[in-house]
Amino acid sequence: MPDENEKQSRKNMKTKKIENEIKAPLMRLTSWLKSINHKTQLWIYLIILSCSVTFLLFPNILLSLKEGYHIGEIAQKDIKASQEFLVEDEELTKQRKDEAEKSSLFVYDSDNSKADINRRIRDSFNFGRQAIVPIVFSEMEPALRSEKLEELKKKYFEILEFSEDPDLFRQLTNDNFSHQMEDSIIVAVNLVLGKGIVGNKTVLMSQKGKGIILKDISSQEEKKIEDVSLFYSLEDARKQVSSVIEQNLKNNGRPEIIGTAVKFAELFLRPNITFNKKQTEIEKEKARESVNPIFFKVKKGEMIVREGERITSTHLLKLNTAAKLKKNPFIPLMAFSMMLIFGILLIVSYTILPSRPGTLKTDTNSLIFVSSFLMFMFLIILFYDVIGEELSHSFNFLTIQVIFFALPLPLGAMLVSIFQGMYVAVAFSFILSFLATIVAGSRVEFFIYFLMGSLLAAKGVIHCRERMTLIKTGVRVGLLNIVIALAIQALFGKLYSFSAIISVIMSFLGGILSGVIATGFLPLIEMAFGFTTDIKLLELSSLEQPILKKLMVEAPGTYHHSVIVSNMVEATAESIKANPLLAKVSAYYHDIGKTKKPLYFVENQAGGINRHEKLAPSMSSLILISHVKDGVELAKQNKLGKEIIDIIQQHHGTSLISYFYQKAQGQIANKGEKHSPVIEENFRYPGPKPQTKEAGLVLLADSVEAASKTLVDPTPARIQGMVQKIINNIFSDGQLDECELTLKDLHYIAKSFTKTLSGIFHSRIEYPESIAKGEKDKKRENGDTNNVTTLSEKSRSRKNKDEGNENLRRLGMP
Repeated sequence: MPDENEKQSRKNMKTKKIENEIKAPLMRLTSWLKSINHKTQLWIYLIILSCSVTFLLFPNILLSLKEGYHIGEIAQKDIKASQEFLVEDEELTKQRKDEAEKSSLFVYDSDNSKADINRRIRDSFNFGRQAIVPIVFSEMEPALRSEKLEELKKKYFEILEFSEDPDLFRQLTNDNFSHQMEDSIIVAVNLVLGKGIVGNKTVLMSQKGKGIILKDISSQEEKKIEDVSLFYSLEDARKQVSSVIEQNLKNNGRPEIIGTAVKFAELFLRPNITFNKKQTEIEKEKARESVNPIFFKVKKGEMIVREGERITSTHLLKLNTAAKLKKNPFIPLMAFSMMLIFGILLIVSYTILPSRPGTLKTDTNSLIFVSSFLMFMFLIILFYDVIGEELSHSFNFLTIQVIFFALPLPLGAMLVSIFQGMYVAVAFSFILSFLATIVAGSRVEFFIYFLMGSLLAAKGVIHCRERMTLIKTGVRVGLLNIVIALAIQALFGKLYSFSAIISVIMSFLGGILSGVIATGFLPLIEMAFGFTTDIKLLELSSLEQPILKKLMVEAPGTYHHSVIVSNMVEATAESIKANPLLAKVSAYYHDIGKTKKPLYFVENQAGGINRHEKLAPSMSSLILISHVKDGVELAKQNKLGKEIIDIIQQHHGTSLISYFYQKAQGQIANKGEKHSPVIEENFRYPGPKPQTKEAGLVLLADSVEAASKTLVDPTPARIQGMVQKIINNIFSDGQLDECELTLKDLHYIAKSFTKTLSGIFHSRIEYPESIAKGEKDKKRENGDTNNVTTLSEKSRSRKNKDEGNENLRRLGMP
């Protein structure tokens, strides 16, 4: 037997040592953070999380790839691609660009402004007929006529906008600037210019088969001309003009007239189709730019070059491209943008969360847990990405996308929901799904897959009271994952492929893994962060707990009181949307501090001995108040958890111990001397006031149950009146100001307390001696066995009437 005790003692010491090793770093961090206000802590975590996630997503910010190889050198180690990237085939790209440049079309400008030419021709001929011909046929002196004609010649060529040609002027004058010549010239010039005259037809004919782009300089319209042989050269234009004029004036019979008309028309023959070198170069550049670079893909994890292998141009091209990606000048900006987006996501998620006790908005420990667990889950995501790449290269039937179906992402939502509640779990799921989607290639279908699984997992463990619930929730998540995974496969036309079968297996595995891993992590997190789950509460609810056994032995009255209070709060908690299990277990332990001085509390005083009679009221109040502090210390020693410790500390709020307060005032009044007044704060519990519904419920049940012992004849009506009075007094004293209990909740509480106490104090009949001797089957005439008060009960009630009132005053009740 001693050996077994020694083994058990060693085992307990070893367990405690492990717990201390796990909790020591966390406790040091927590103590440092508690010295900072909560708002500053929030910003610290925000910056740390944003920077950490950004660095893990963009490790190239601090790391670089510098191999420094040259063609022909021997690789010193295996080099793999750290990410998927495209390598440009510069030689093939250049070849395609040259081909595109050659196939680009030359650009020619077209000037079709024939209206100006026609105007000049007609104005010149009209001027000749109106001003020159009359002078020629006038009777003025020859010298004066010659002088006058010289002036008119100068003006005539100014109208034509050509330099003077005396022979042409003389020939036109001799023909009297005839209308026939004028019309023939206009027709011939318009015909030739309409088709177009090109200066260098040899260059133009080099584009035969390709065509050219003809751009109208007046309208800026462009059109493609396929047949470039349609245009005239300057020589061809002259021949065409001569032919047209000769055809029109052949009936005139005077060859010199035809020659004059041809010579006049040739003045207007200028190339109106001119090569636009600048625009042609622009078109060539456009053609080169229109050619997309030719790339070949290097996949993540692909071997670029093996150790001992000679570096080729292809190897060097891949290495240089990888190095450029590492040195991408936009990476810092991209990283900053990601950090900003992630930071905003964290801030918005934090802002919309309700402020509740024990959650990350009010509790530093919870803030540390959520932040560190988010980082831990992100590392798991990155680990899956690396493992997935290796597996996808080793097994052809596995792709990185299929492997991501097995990611146990709902694990995070499960544990956060258990420790922090549904609201925090939803926000956590959204953020984690966002990060997982980025790692998985920013595919929106994966975001839906991760988010839906996480939300179902969070919902499934809200009231987790046994570890098997985690496994069952994992199975449900796995089944949901299968449906979504098949929908994703169908979306990409792979529903009837082998990949769909693998997806089903992987997605179900992801759900199962989440439940199994959560089962293992749950006690570790409870131990490290001191959280209290429903599973732990169920363990603490066992009346075989050492502290409860000690309470039962050393303070049996308090133990009985605690059990009744636990029944009252458990029956009531559900109706006010409080946690029944937390309220019940807290009620078991709320008065464990009384084990330090049990005989100073009325419920444990047997035989009418009252130790407070020999004490000053101030000392008595200190003893009563100390049971709260003692209870907190015992709860910490027994690792009951923060939630129960808080309720122990708050179960009296800042209420007044009115009996001893009034007793102290009476003593001062009886002395009739001048003494310092009694300070009311010295007779109040230190608090704080209840912060949660569960704490407020325990406070009310504690007071009501204690007061119920003073009832002389506890009928339902009297119980109801007493319950209402106690609750009203507590409410009026402001003890419920800081918890979430509403007036509607107080109504439900009073109703439930009345029902529970009425059941406890129901009446019984005293069986007559004849029944005890064998006539147990006889009943009262009216058949009611529950509403008759026995003689012994009545006598006991009268005897204890005064004693009950005394006890109520000692408990602080008016």
